[in-house]
Amino acid sequence: MAEGTTPTASAWTIGRLLTWTTDYLKQHGAESPRLDAEVLLAEARGCSRILLYTMFEEIAPEPLRTSFRELVRRRAEGTPVAYLVGHKEFYSLDFQVTPDVLIPRPETEHLVVRALDLIKLRGANEAAAEIADIGTGSGIIAVCLAKNAPGARLTAIDVSPAALAVAQQNARKHQVLDRIEWIESDLFAALAGDRKFDLIASNPPYIASAEMGGLAASVRNHEPRLALEAGPRGSEVIERLIEQAAERLRPSGWLLCEISPQLDAPLRERLLRDQRWELQPTLKDLAGLSRVVQLRRAAG
Repeated sequence: MAEGTTPTASAWTIGRLLTWTTDYLKQHGAESPRLDAEVLLAEARGCSRILLYTMFEEIAPEPLRTSFRELVRRRAEGTPVAYLVGHKEFYSLDFQVTPDVLIPRPETEHLVVRALDLIKLRGANEAAAEIADIGTGSGIIAVCLAKNAPGARLTAIDVSPAALAVAQQNARKHQVLDRIEWIESDLFAALAGDRKFDLIASNPPYIASAEMGGLAASVRNHEPRLALEAGPRGSEVIERLIEQAAERLRPSGWLLCEISPQLDAPLRERLLRDQRWELQPTLKDLAGLSRVVQLRRAAG
């Protein structure tokens, strides 16, 4: 849609805008150019994406094209779609996202599903389940658990006050704000006393410093480095979490932690020698890659 490269204004139907923009974004390296074009045009028009399919022959007015053109420009420069539109779906819920938090990803749904399964296994004791979400970010784990396990008590912890503010907005939107305790802390450092939990869930930073340069530019240049980079090995935050979680879980309590697939083997090797933990099978994602480490606190 740059000047000198587009048809006359009267020729810009919704359908043609989508076709042209899909090709344009593909040329600029977008992984899902058609989806990106639809999401951005729906945002510019103020309608749901599915409604665009009933409007292909509709002429797009100049104000709409202007708004859409700016979104497409920023997307072509690498800004993630979720930051451009300000929200992202996760576990069938819509979450606000800003550059202060990671964009929710489908892989984390495996952790949420497993956490809900463990809560349900408690049966009548669900009401007593105390759960901590460490590194809550946009709040997707804490909010989804609070929404789907109404008897559980949630604590959401993050070192970033800006991330906590986004998480609280999401909790308010989904009407679970008063069900979650919010704590600004580096892992459990600011947690008062010797509080214990039945389940600790976390999607911590797990990218090694040397791997940061290999991330997609949209991730590397726009998502918060604090939530991505863990250190030279990539396992530094996870190792600290495991150590602290051993003191914060009740006997037979669970730790679920999202990981990079490359970290699974070294972590398992290390944990085999730690008698505080009962090592459980690592959950795989839809691509068959190791994604969620499961640890159960020894009963003794």
